[in-house]
Amino acid sequence: MNGVGIRLIDVAKHYRTAAGQVHSVDGIDLEVEAGTSVAIVGPSGCGKSTLLGLLGGLEEPTRGKIWIGDTELSALSETERARLRREEIGFVFQSYDLLPFLSAFENVGFQLALIGAPDGESRTAELLDRLGLAEHAGKLPDQLSGGQRQRVGIARALVHRPKLILADEPTGELDSLSSASAMDLLIEAQRAIGATLVVVTHDMAVAARLDRIVPLKDGRLAKDRAVA
Repeated sequence: MNGVGIRLIDVAKHYRTAAGQVHSVDGIDLEVEAGTSVAIVGPSGCGKSTLLGLLGGLEEPTRGKIWIGDTELSALSETERARLRREEIGFVFQSYDLLPFLSAFENVGFQLALIGAPDGESRTAELLDRLGLAEHAGKLPDQLSGGQRQRVGIARALVHRPKLILADEPTGELDSLSSASAMDLLIEAQRAIGATLVVVTHDMAVAARLDRIVPLKDGRLAKDRAVA
């Protein structure tokens, strides 16, 4: 199994604003078993994206500890967190976050170039072909449809075979048919490489496809449940 377990102990993220202190995440304890999938659900502004950013080392917690596998993420330097993100984590963003001046092939291959993979071109071509993007490999992001850009984003997140996949509203801009197709691809790929998958979503149809649903409200976890 390629995936890593996740453990959070009393994790909080507070921001100071002109209106006062905001407790975006406020004392979360959570464990996710390696190789499983979990949906973090809740309304806009409840802290879902902040929690995902903490799991990916994009933000530092105000307090608490976070482990990704045997690594205490919250104890790493920014340089060490960047290496972990580059080598072991795949991110899928709602806005795709593709580099506009690179082709679909280059956007995906860039991830492998960062880690110096010797077979980067062949792995990129194989994954784009699997996702039905081979004929669009040379196109820039603004030459692709929303669904095609979504698949390029998924390919980029998966091409380096990460141990952890973090997806922030991955179907938020897609219609129901495209949403189901994108989740098919994401779940199939997650299972194929044995990665751990965490998806932030407000869509309960998306959440129901994962192993477990964890509700979040006002920065705190409610009682979660396994999906039947």
